[in-house]
Amino acid sequence: MGAATAAVALLVQASAFAQSANGIGAQVQSMAQEASTTGGNVGSMAMYVAALVCLIGGAWALWQSRQPQNREGGKVAMGLAGLVLCGLFATGGVWIGKSAQTASGGAATVAGTNAMVTFGN
Repeated sequence: MGAATAAVALLVQASAFAQSANGIGAQVQSMAQEASTTGGNVGSMAMYVAALVCLIGGAWALWQSRQPQNREGGKVAMGLAGLVLCGLFATGGVWIGKSAQTASGGAATVAGTNAMVTFGN
């Protein structure tokens, strides 16, 4: 009897759950937007951590290349590669913003804070 009452209540409801302001669709949209923002924050943090690791590793490799006991080749190149990668990772957010601007045809906004990018009209 309880299941029949619940079924009738769902049938006579004025709007679908996904269409109401507090319905499931609005909650899923809110969760998706929060996940997108969180992903952007985590991505930015990961790029800055990678930049720090590359900076320390590159400086260490350059320092090691000047030590007399380290005569094998490649330390200078490894140090320079670490410094170049540090710069690329540190500017990763700018590159992502420029690619979003290009992919959206100029509709994306490039700012210092993470936001959802909508493609199309």
